[in-house]
This record gives sequence, C-alpha cells and structure tokens, in this order.
Amino acid sequence: MTAELTFTTTRSEAPMSAAEREAVLANPGFGSTFTDHMVTATWTKGEGWHTGEVRPFGPLQISPAASVLHYAQEVFEGMKAYRHEDGTVWTFRPDRNAARMARSCERLALPVLSEEDFIGGIKALVEVDQAWVPAYGSGEMSLYLRPFMFASEAFLGVRPANEVTFSVIASPAGAYFPGGLKPVNLWLSRDYARAGAGGTGAAKCGGNYASSLAGQLEGIEHGCDQVVFLDSSTQTYIEELGGMNLFFVTKDGRLRTPALTGSILEGVTRSSILELAPDLGLTPDESRIEIDEWTQGVASGEITEVFACGTAAVVTPVGELRWDGGSTASTAGEGGGEYTRRIRQALLDIQYGVAEDTRGWMTRLA
Repeated sequence: MTAELTFTTTRSEAPMSAAEREAVLANPGFGSTFTDHMVTATWTKGEGWHTGEVRPFGPLQISPAASVLHYAQEVFEGMKAYRHEDGTVWTFRPDRNAARMARSCERLALPVLSEEDFIGGIKALVEVDQAWVPAYGSGEMSLYLRPFMFASEAFLGVRPANEVTFSVIASPAGAYFPGGLKPVNLWLSRDYARAGAGGTGAAKCGGNYASSLAGQLEGIEHGCDQVVFLDSSTQTYIEELGGMNLFFVTKDGRLRTPALTGSILEGVTRSSILELAPDLGLTPDESRIEIDEWTQGVASGEITEVFACGTAAVVTPVGELRWDGGSTASTAGEGGGEYTRRIRQALLDIQYGVAEDTRGWMTRLA
C-alpha cells in the first residue's frame, strides 16, 4: 500500500516553556505528561483516509454514542523514540509495529492504515515535538509513542464503524529500572485467562488488557508484580503476562518462548530477541511450554534464567513464580542472570545508537 495521507501542522499557541519541559524531562515517570501536539486522521467509508493533521494536544470530541464506547472496536501500538549522540532521533523497527497494527485492525474489523501512513504520522509528530525527546546519555530515557485507532462513528448498531479516527500521542518516559535492574515476582493465575482460541489475543487491543486486570489484582494481593496467564482451554500451557512475553534460558543453551498460538501477542521485542539469540550463543526455540516444565525445570536446574520482555521495560528478569500453595526458587540475581543482562544490553545498544545497526532495525524520525 502507498501513502494516502499528508499531515498539515497547526502549532500550539500555548506550548510548555523550555524550563517547564526540562523539569518534566528530569523526572518524567511514565505516561502521565504528554507533548504539546498530537496527530489525528479520519477514515470514512467510501472516502478512505483523509484530514491528516498535527494539532495541539487536547481532548478528542466524540459522541456518547461512538461505537468504541459500546463495542470496544479499537487497537493501539507502543513504541519509543531515542536520541542518538549526534542529536538525531530514531525509532526501533516501526515496520513491525505497522504490520502488527494492520493485523490488529483486520481482527477488529477496522480499516488498515498503510505502513507509509503509520510511520508518516509518527514522523510528523516527532518532527514538531522533537524537543521532548530526552538527551542522549540521560540513562534509558526515551519518548514513548502511542499510535491508536478507534471507531468514532455515532451509531449503536453492532457492525464495523463507518467512521474511524487514528491518532498518535507521545509521552516522555524515564528509565523503567532507575535504581538498577530488579527481578519481578510473578503470580500464576488459574482463575482468569487473558484470551482464548479464536479471540483477539493476537491483536493489540484494549479488551485484552482489560481482561488481564482482575488477574493482575489477584497477583498484587499475593505480593507479586505481574501475573502469568495459561491457555484458556486446558490451563496447562504458558502464554504470556498481562503485557509482556516470557523467555526461558536452559542449561543446554536454548532460549525458549511459548509458540504463537493465536491467543498470544507477538511482541516486537520478542521477535527481536529471537533474532539476536544466536549472536549470544543461544538456540531460539518457539514451542508450547507446559507450566510444569517451568516449575520442575527451575527445581532441577534445567532452567537457569527466566525473563519477560516488552517495549516499556525492554527485558525484565523474573524472580519467583508463585501460586496458591507454592512457589519456585528465583533464577535471578539482583540484576538478573547473565543472558538476561546481555540480551537487554544488546537491544539498548542498538536502540540508542551505541552498537552498529547491522539488521537495519532503526528508522530516523528527525
């Protein structure tokens, strides 16, 4: 598909001052402060995509009858923009995010946005708000990018919407582990499932995250940071966390991760780790993994490291797995295992321009 959209720019008349922006960037947190502008575009049946614009960040006006509010017809992506040493701004594998959004749109019966328009919208926003991208050398800070699409037509009938809105917003993000890499403890959910066969598990849509929250609360009640979901039909096979994919390092040098079954979201970080694994002396292995393989593998020493991965944290070491009546020992030291640290650093070095990008994963935004 070729680009359909051009993006006009209307600059904010009340942007945050440089001093105020620097104060935010000194301690940005995550997802609570937003840049001065946003991107919007509209799709209507018969016309396609049109009215692309960069405009001041602010509330979206939608009808109380908008389809998204009643039938959850929406999808989103998560990405980051990184400042390199020469001052340029780059993002990591946006083609993969564009392709995943296209798959999500097809599953949610939304119009597909071309890769050119998807990346064009992100570039248009970053070019205007590039002062919000944290300086090179400021730790693992970045500008988090959130492209999303939702059914904005005011209509209460159950059918795909005839009007859809695409938007991109951005928020400066601090280091996920400001005090150093910390292992997370996970709760094994047996009462809840994130997704099921034939459902929307492979799409990045809000409903999947909403369905994970009850399990997340259960995990927090048991002193855990995240929750592990199993397959919904047999409660036997490991799937993923509420928003991260899982990996297991074995003593014979394999890097195992649950195979994609249609109910697991294919993370961009996940697929990148599988490609990097041989460079680090590991053999990637995508296969169905029973929960007993995890618990017994840690006990026997067959599994030497466990980690989770996603855009926000990149790679997170996993400590204990807990469940009602038991737990595993932790496979992670204070800063995670050797391969966990090496994989994480290899990704960060590519993203921040420290290591050569031999695979062409980085795209310049500004």
